[in-house]
Formats: sequence, C-alpha cells, structure tokens
Amino acid sequence: MKLNEAQIEKLYLFTRQHFVEYYDLQTELVDHLANAIEAQWQLFPTRTFDEALQIEFQKFGVFGFMDVVEKRQSALNKKYGKIVWSHFKNFFRFPQIMGTFSVVGILFFILKMSLYSNIFFISLVVILLVLFFVELFRNARKLKKNNEETGKKWLFKEILAGYGQGSAFLYIPLQFVLHFKGDLSNNYILLFASLFIVSLALGQYIILVIIPNKAEVYLKETYPEYQFVD
Repeated sequence: MKLNEAQIEKLYLFTRQHFVEYYDLQTELVDHLANAIEAQWQLFPTRTFDEALQIEFQKFGVFGFMDVVEKRQSALNKKYGKIVWSHFKNFFRFPQIMGTFSVVGILFFILKMSLYSNIFFISLVVILLVLFFVELFRNARKLKKNNEETGKKWLFKEILAGYGQGSAFLYIPLQFVLHFKGDLSNNYILLFASLFIVSLALGQYIILVIIPNKAEVYLKETYPEYQFVD
C-alpha cells in the first residue's frame, strides 16, 4: 500500500512541527518516513498511518530529527567547501593562472613602490572585508525575498549564498590583520602579502558572486525535484 497525497502532506507538517524548517531537509525526511511506513504496511497491513509514523519517529531517539539535520548540514557544508575549492583552483590553472599572477605581480610592484605599504596592505584587506559584508547583506535580501515568494526555505540555498563555511571565510583575514607585524620591505613577505590579497579577493568573488549565480545549477544537481518545486 502506498501513501496518498494527504498523508505525504501530513509528513511534511510533521517535520515542520518537529523543528525542521528547511524544505530540502523536510523532503529527505518525508521520503525516508514514507518508505519506512510503506515497508511496515507490507508486514502489518492493519497498522494505521499515525501508528506507523510514531513507530518510525521513535527510531530517531530522544533528539528527534536534530541529529539527522546536523549531519545533513555538515554534509552540505562539505559539499559547498568542495565547490568553493574547485572554483578557486580554476584561477590557478592555465590560462586563468596568467591573469592571477599578473595581478599578484602588479600588486607586488605597487606595494614595493609605496612609502606606506603596511598601511596600504591593511587598508586593502579592510576594504575587501567591508565589501564582503555589503555583498553578503545584498545576498541575504535576495534570499529572503525569494523565500517569501516561494514560501519555502532551502538549507543548501542558504549555504550557497555564503552562510555556511563562507561566513567563516572572514575569520582568517581578520585574524591575519590583527596579528600582522610583518615588514613589507622584505620581498618574500611582500610577495606573500600580494598573494594573500589576491587570494582573498578571489575567495570573496567565488563565494559571493560565482556560486550564488550558479546556485540554481547546484540545487538541481543535488535535488532534481527543485526545478518542479521552487
């Protein structure tokens, strides 16, 4: 016996009532619960839908769906990290690497010629971080508007918009600037500083521009049903 549409909708409601707010996670749980309930009915045809649902839910333990949500969130963050890294590596492959190192070289020359290279370096980092916050805020507004229009929140869409490991991206440059005491008159330190600035800019561009613009592609790859729902 198969679940009908009304029972499927009850499963979605059940997941929402148990604090699963994201539609992609709800769908995965509903699919799991539906298959488990149908398997129960093969063995116990007289068992009611509610009885079968409670039996399956008890298998999740005292924390309910919380552990499942945390594990799925961790898996999606790892997937996101691989996406970011794949885009980042592209800038260090031919022919993009030529442009990347050209920018590093130009910045190296500017810093070397500057009388206030330390101040200039820190100023660049601060400007990039301010731009990061501004663009992150803009992405948040777009995401909120989309959620209101569709009535559905997608965890992976939020991660792709820069709210997963993307936000943690800020921690590294902030700590670097706070503890930076290097002498930029040294060519090796100067080269590292130039590479750091360019890498920071590339990372921000990937996290806040490239990936959000390709979010639909990644969502449809992860959830084929996304194109029929959103």
